[in-house]
Amino acid sequence: MPVIARDSQATFKRLRLPDAAATAALARRVAKVAKPGDVIALKGELGSGKTFFARAFIGEEDVPSPTFTLVQIYDRPQSRIWHFDLYRLDAPDQAIELGIEEAFASGISLIEWPERLGRLMPPDRLEIALGFAPAPEAREALITGTGRWAPLVEAIAG
Repeated sequence: MPVIARDSQATFKRLRLPDAAATAALARRVAKVAKPGDVIALKGELGSGKTFFARAFIGEEDVPSPTFTLVQIYDRPQSRIWHFDLYRLDAPDQAIELGIEEAFASGISLIEWPERLGRLMPPDRLEIALGFAPAPEAREALITGTGRWAPLVEAIAG
């Protein structure tokens, strides 16, 4: 059963994603409401499904993980989508060289390993923390919305 909690600045919802199809469906729901200037932070251990989520959000199965390129850009009718994988960053300021300020200003930013941004991470964002569950394809998700995302968390979670 999903759990919803609110504080003065954020809305949280925990849910279980029983299989990959449920994770993809969550990503598509987020994509439907995302707009330029939005930041979607994807957290989780290696292999927890961050890149899988990004593929479903972007709408392509052959989306490469930007682990080595650090950023992949996709032009879509609604906006440019910037997919960042910051696992290999040594310092938050290195993200500036990747165009993260432009992404924040005018695109939709999907960010894997957002904790690597430190102080550069915008406070208004949707954060999705994916964790492993007992079944092989199942995941636990903690969705946190701040700013414009706070009132959308319940609808996104389904």
